[in-house]
Amino acid sequence: MKAIAKEVLQSKIEMLGFDDIGFTDITDIPDQKESLEEYLKNGYHGDMIWLEKNKERRSHPSNVWQDAKSVIVVSKNYGPQDNPLHNIKETLKANISVYARADDYHELMKKSLKKLSIWLLDEYGIESKLFVDTAPIMEKPIAQIAGIGWQGKHSNLVSRKLGSWFFLGVILLPIKLDASSPELDHCGSCSSCIDICPTNAIISPYKLDSRRCISYLTIEYKGHIPEEFRELIGNRIYGCDDCLAICPWNKFASQTRDIQLKAKKILNMPDISFFLDFDYDAFNKFFKTSPIKRIGKDRFLRNVLIAAGNSGSQQISIKVKKFLRHESSIIRASAIWALKKIISKKEFQKLRKIYILEENDPLVVSEWG
Repeated sequence: MKAIAKEVLQSKIEMLGFDDIGFTDITDIPDQKESLEEYLKNGYHGDMIWLEKNKERRSHPSNVWQDAKSVIVVSKNYGPQDNPLHNIKETLKANISVYARADDYHELMKKSLKKLSIWLLDEYGIESKLFVDTAPIMEKPIAQIAGIGWQGKHSNLVSRKLGSWFFLGVILLPIKLDASSPELDHCGSCSSCIDICPTNAIISPYKLDSRRCISYLTIEYKGHIPEEFRELIGNRIYGCDDCLAICPWNKFASQTRDIQLKAKKILNMPDISFFLDFDYDAFNKFFKTSPIKRIGKDRFLRNVLIAAGNSGSQQISIKVKKFLRHESSIIRASAIWALKKIISKKEFQKLRKIYILEENDPLVVSEWG
């Protein structure tokens, strides 16, 4: 194994297109076991069972690779052209989280990091492990120790350089490198992210109850979205950017320069009705290179139907009605709720008389009322 200068390594990473780089010694990273246990004990993780399954390994990166001595954290800017808060009022449009309007960042970043891994092995004989949301590693606290940013009161990472809009990648190395200075918390007395959350998911500064979070509900949650959150979801069909977008540190953010991370025109607020025409093949083909593909057609359609119900458009009800006989009970129930919101009581009762007789799922029967 040949020695490598930190400056050479940093230069190579910059050439691969990353916007910020931080280094830390693995011994400087505190074990997150207690905070993780508390989070899980309170049930804030909701249905994200994978957090429980890997909790021992997740508490410290040395549990992922015992040979690791240093950790490199890289960030990639995906800053949007416009403030996504402006999109919330467009009730007939499908509002997709900024990061999901482009190609899947997991694949893009892993491709670049694999180039780094191959270069380290070929040129210096140095093994490495790289991760982009693909391992039980708590990236955000590690990134703060590595100087990339700090965990804001919404629990997401904030950067003085990039604001809220950046992805993280982690590289473990079996060599010692000089550590960067940890980043301090610069939130001060600001509570903008807490105040703007539509569902009050940030239950106290730095503490998020995922079960109330729109991003969790529209991406991770597999069930029928609880009624108390449906109207609050509005037109958001995949994720939510509110707490990120409101952060005052975004005054230092800039639009991404990476063409693959720029929003595709067709995903910039398309009509909600556009997605109500999708079948399984159309969904898989349309989202082939998108992170949206991972939630599957049914979960995505459930979200679209909730947005349709919040649209206030009677015209969209024509497309919603066809889902009253969908094979998924959650989709049938979501369609019923949407229709209840956008058609007259008289018309709704007519539909109920027709469909309630053929329904035997308690979830759907309950939604008919």
